[in-house]
Amino acid sequence: SVDTACRRLTASWVRDKAASDPESTPLCEFFESFDRAASAGDLASFMPPGVYTLADLRSLGRERRICPYFLARQMVKYANVVVYSYQYLLDPKVASIVSREMQKECVVVFDEAHNIDNVCIEALSVSVRKQTLEGAERNLRRISQEIDRFKATDANRLRAEYNRLVDGLAQRGNLPISDAWLANPSLPDDILKEAVPGNIRKAEHFLAVLKRLVRFLDGRLETENVENEMPVSFVASIHSQAGIDQRMLRFCYDRLHSLLLTLEITDTDEFMHIQTICDFATLIGTYSRGFSIIIEPYDDRMPEVRDPVIQLSCHDASLAIQPVFDRFQTVVITSGTLSPIDLYPRLLNFNPVISRSFTMSLTRDCICPMVLTRGSDQLPVSTKFDMRSDPGVVRNYGRLLLEMASSVPDGIVCFFVSYSYMDGIVNSWNEMGILQDIMQHKLVFIETPDVVETTLALDNYRKACDCGRGAVFFSVARGKVAEGIDFDRHYGRLVIMFGVPFQYTLSKILRARLEYLRETFQIKEGDFLTFDALRQAAQCVGRVIRSKADYGMMIFADKRYSRHDKRSKLPGWILSHLHDAHLNLSTDMALHTAREFLRRMAQPYDKAGSGGKKTLLTEEDLQDMARDAMEM
Repeated sequence: SVDTACRRLTASWVRDKAASDPESTPLCEFFESFDRAASAGDLASFMPPGVYTLADLRSLGRERRICPYFLARQMVKYANVVVYSYQYLLDPKVASIVSREMQKECVVVFDEAHNIDNVCIEALSVSVRKQTLEGAERNLRRISQEIDRFKATDANRLRAEYNRLVDGLAQRGNLPISDAWLANPSLPDDILKEAVPGNIRKAEHFLAVLKRLVRFLDGRLETENVENEMPVSFVASIHSQAGIDQRMLRFCYDRLHSLLLTLEITDTDEFMHIQTICDFATLIGTYSRGFSIIIEPYDDRMPEVRDPVIQLSCHDASLAIQPVFDRFQTVVITSGTLSPIDLYPRLLNFNPVISRSFTMSLTRDCICPMVLTRGSDQLPVSTKFDMRSDPGVVRNYGRLLLEMASSVPDGIVCFFVSYSYMDGIVNSWNEMGILQDIMQHKLVFIETPDVVETTLALDNYRKACDCGRGAVFFSVARGKVAEGIDFDRHYGRLVIMFGVPFQYTLSKILRARLEYLRETFQIKEGDFLTFDALRQAAQCVGRVIRSKADYGMMIFADKRYSRHDKRSKLPGWILSHLHDAHLNLSTDMALHTAREFLRRMAQPYDKAGSGGKKTLLTEEDLQDMARDAMEM
């Protein structure tokens, strides 16, 4: 990987070796240039003031012969605005490397934060499979060989590491920038202020502890039944069967990190498996609440295939975000689909100072949401488990798409509740001849779990829309496309949400989380499941409208959307355009509404708006507003 290749050229021990033997030890000229500039305090001259994307940073690095990665990491502390992924703040392993220099006065804005609770939970969850344990055993054999080699050639390094561990891990913060690894996965700082337990200070003793831990986990994977344990009882069973106490577990990740640096190991990817085991150990040794350990011998959906997994599942999103609230003065959580807004403070366990929901300011009604509850034959449509395989429902969904494909120009995006449901319904449409009829009007492209295939399908979908042929894109709620791809302008004139995208409710992890939310935050199971499904549905249909000049239609094709308890959880900007007349439509009524809407959108209009409906501000408007604010 890039990370490993970089470390081979920039690690401090590689550079020390190059100083004594420059002929046989290659170095990175880009990093050396960065290091010279950083030592001279001259980095600012390499990066003139401006706005830099990743592509800009790469071209700047190529032009000035300096490493753009390390330059960006160093210049983050001087930037006025930094745009990056949530993980750089929420994942403790990454945050302490990248975001350590941020000041308390910084304003943190989590944009598109409708899924922030899931991001927090994923940052603190770990899965261990058979392959992980086999990889960890290989890693331990390699580390053992390296320890023997160092004992023979440079025993002083191991002795120096032992002495440092006696004093505690706090010195770790002074590592060169090129040696910094992912930090401790748990959050409390007090771990670094303690001395490492005596029985894992010596490298070979620590290795013996890890071997016992791997053997213990391997034994737990042999189960034939689903097991659900709390961290306290799991740690107690590790102590009784493997002789590893809680304090040793807490230090596993840092002790491994220290050992790999001492052994001068640059290939971080090769040791990914043992890092996962130490990550798991540190988390169960640190937290006693908000987690559960679930051991499953097979996936419920494929019981005939044995695939055992130990999942350390975090249920409390507030654990990952709390340090952000503690560290920064102002934190803003915002999204177009943050609805209902009052549930987020309960999920993240904080008291908001200000909670506001804003309406969209539009010059015309350019959004047309509809709830379709039945087909042209008046049979109700739904993806409820007892109805989804009904031939009448499948046929009505197919007829709906066919009618829309014949009337709506350019691109249509369809979202299904899962990959398996999409596969089943597309096969049925193919057998009924509906798919062939749809392809008379538009080409059909399908999202798959494979990223490369999906990227190619999206690219060809856009080409079909650009050349005027028009296309239909089949996608899945909670998939990559639903979260990150915009279907603006002619790429998305209509989006159809087939069904309500509830999570797989038989999932053991979901059941454990629902139980935790009910007991800790008094959030009912039904409320959370409906909230989660509706935010995903809103996220899917929101792909279609990306600017004030854009327009698009949304069809919620399921009879359950007509119920107030479901519908009311949609964002305000969708509800404000969802008229009563569009709440209980059949396919032919929806088709009539779509034609009327498209005819209306074809009329010329004033893009900037005028009078009381002004929505695009000019520079003069902003200056007037600033003047009014100063006078007040």
